[in-house]
Amino acid sequence: MINFEYVRVTTPKAAVDALSENGNAQWIAGGTNLVDLMKKGVTTPEKLIDINNLPLKEIKKEGGKLIIGALALNSEVAEHELVRQHQPLLSQALNAGASQQIRNMATIGGNMMQRTRCPYFYNTDMPCNKRETGSGCGALKGFNRMHAIFGASENCIAVHPSDMCIALMALDATVLIRGPKGERRIPFGEFHRLPGDTPQKDNTLERCELIMAVEIPENPYKEHVHYLKVRDRTSYAFALVSVAAALDLQGDTIKDVRLVMGGVAHKPWRLTEVENFLKGKTATENTFRQAAELAMQGAKGYGHNNFKLKLAPNALVEALKKATASA
Repeated sequence: MINFEYVRVTTPKAAVDALSENGNAQWIAGGTNLVDLMKKGVTTPEKLIDINNLPLKEIKKEGGKLIIGALALNSEVAEHELVRQHQPLLSQALNAGASQQIRNMATIGGNMMQRTRCPYFYNTDMPCNKRETGSGCGALKGFNRMHAIFGASENCIAVHPSDMCIALMALDATVLIRGPKGERRIPFGEFHRLPGDTPQKDNTLERCELIMAVEIPENPYKEHVHYLKVRDRTSYAFALVSVAAALDLQGDTIKDVRLVMGGVAHKPWRLTEVENFLKGKTATENTFRQAAELAMQGAKGYGHNNFKLKLAPNALVEALKKATASA
């Protein structure tokens, strides 16, 4: 790890100004991902700007929306009464992530900004277009067991690692941003990017834009929700495939539904076409299997991850069954 300067700021404006003054500076909050990247030499900031003292930790209900500050800790959000009562899917997803120790340090904003855990990205001796543009994608013909089956490109087949973000996509969240040009709002579905020709860009933030909060609108998904995470071990492991399922049921009829998959793409993978298919249908296993077949259109394996082509639809069916049964 290289030597770096360390400073603290206490206001959002000071945080934005400090980053604007140094092109090779980075903000740090929990540091659960950034410190790892620094140790591996993947990122080498000259200056770390500690933003933990910014007033961005509040969790509140306002105007029918749940607003979660960017510096709220994952563990606190997961167990907060407002979250458990109004957005239980988010609570489930947060509790499925990492370990209790990491959740006690990690922040909501940092979770959104975390980078892929692709081993070729972390190994500076290997080619990775995300780390070094034009060097190639080592995973494409390498060991790609954890990698994407949707939305990939010849430049990158890495996946987004977050559990929380899968739930936030399903809940139609909005990201509140502040930067040198002022404030703006980004629908969560537009926050993260597919790799395309620019795999080095994980999201649509501009330089020096700071995540202030996440806003979740009121919704009917209180009872019939489930976050399913399939992984190699039950703790401190990233998803092979995950599914956020939220149903609004009227008897056995699906009035509305939200479905998002994780561990399968460079961003949370929303199944909008499948949601439209399920609306108005009866919640049965046969219906769910039809939905799962539709969900897999366009999926592509790269060798070591071909098993996901079977695991993903089975996980989707299981998540829908558990969401239907929960109450």
